[in-house]
Amino acid sequence: MLAGKVMVVTGAGGGIGRDIALAMARAGARVVVNDIGASVAGEGSDAGPAQRVVDEIRAAGGEAVANTDSVSEARAAAHIVTSALDTFGRIDGVVNNAGILRDRFFHKMGDDEWDAVIKVHLYGAYYVSRAAATHFKAQESGVFVHMTSTSGLIGNFGQANYAAAKLGVAALSKSIALDMLKFNVRSNCIAPFAWSRMIGSIPTETEAEQQRVARMKQMTPAKIAPLAVCLASDQAADTNGQIFAVRNNEIFLISQPRPVRSVHRSEGWTPEMVASHALPALKAQYFPLDRSSDVFTWDPV
Repeated sequence: MLAGKVMVVTGAGGGIGRDIALAMARAGARVVVNDIGASVAGEGSDAGPAQRVVDEIRAAGGEAVANTDSVSEARAAAHIVTSALDTFGRIDGVVNNAGILRDRFFHKMGDDEWDAVIKVHLYGAYYVSRAAATHFKAQESGVFVHMTSTSGLIGNFGQANYAAAKLGVAALSKSIALDMLKFNVRSNCIAPFAWSRMIGSIPTETEAEQQRVARMKQMTPAKIAPLAVCLASDQAADTNGQIFAVRNNEIFLISQPRPVRSVHRSEGWTPEMVASHALPALKAQYFPLDRSSDVFTWDPV
């Protein structure tokens, strides 16, 4: 499905990114395997993880090159794209998968914890996408696959930084899809449910948290790869600006915000009328303070 294409996969040294890189190589793509080799919190660096995935791809007869630049800095992110051009002569797609976690309840969160997560997830997706966009525009083709999360789309405890970044990624993806449609460039999101090193860092201090993580352990990263490969292929040419989720063997199309109810008053509104009429009229359609686990309540199959 990806024969002749060159794909960049960030954060591909392990977990979801690794399985996507391997699957894309099996589908015929030449792959830039990007991974800085940092800890879950984004600390340190190690060239080993990216190179090991490259070795796996080559051992299976595929073509790949390792890259250890950070997505969180514009110049380094641009070098990820140029490594595809320098090695393979072109770039056809980007999978923005790199990520870190620094979970903390909002009232305890430090600026450094906020900045670090936003820089990798949101700035990282922007920097790599922006570097690739120039080439996609020139060749009038290209595809982006971004990793979002139900932590941002729905909600979760202790992840204000991660949730804000991931909802921002969904909006970024939609904006790219709108702005670059005329250049035949597509942009879609996947919210993955899968056990990974990053998910393994989630606190499990309560029974509910332990049960949640136990369910996540049943969902392997390899389950995400088929959708990513398909979205990157020409067979998904009519799929653009969408948000999907993958939960084990289930694939979901996720809703996007739209008006659900309105009230009108020809004389206009005063604060008192809003309180006495508008809010009571709209209250029936209020959304509950759900977490992701409140919406996805059934065991993965």
